[in-house]
This record gives sequence, structure tokens and C-alpha cells, in this order.
Amino acid sequence: MNEKIVLLDEMGNEKEFQVLATFGLDDIDYAALLPLDDIEALTYLLRIEYDELGEPILVGIDDEDELEEVIEVYEEIQKEKLQ
Repeated sequence: MNEKIVLLDEMGNEKEFQVLATFGLDDIDYAALLPLDDIEALTYLLRIEYDELGEPILVGIDDEDELEEVIEVYEEIQKEKLQ
């Protein structure tokens, strides 16, 4: 997947990200993003929600249990890609 997207940070600055993967878990979609301006940055894992027009919105994951589960699934996806 070579898709790139631009998001706004907390200060309203544009940041470009590489979409590493999108995947589903328990009927919820998630995206793994890597900032392009920092090669040492951590991967962002965000929930994909949809607005009233059906447009995707990326949302941070606040629930620790949900985040742990998403991390585990993403790590499994990465392991499978290496095999």
C-alpha cells in the first residue's frame, strides 16, 4: 500500500503520513500510519469512523484495552507480511 494522506496536528499544521495498512477488528476499521517527516517516529494506530456523509474520519484510540488489541493484530499482520 503506497497511499499517502495529509492530516492536521493539534496546532493546525499539516503532516504527511504513509498509510502502512488498514484492517478490521470486531466490525471496526483501523489504520496504521507512519509520519513521513520523521523516519524514527512510531507508527500511529487510529480508528476509522465515518461522518454523516459516509466520509472516513481518523480518531485516536483512548481505551487501553482496545489499543492493546489493535497493537496485537497489527503486529500479527506485520509478522505475516515477513513470512
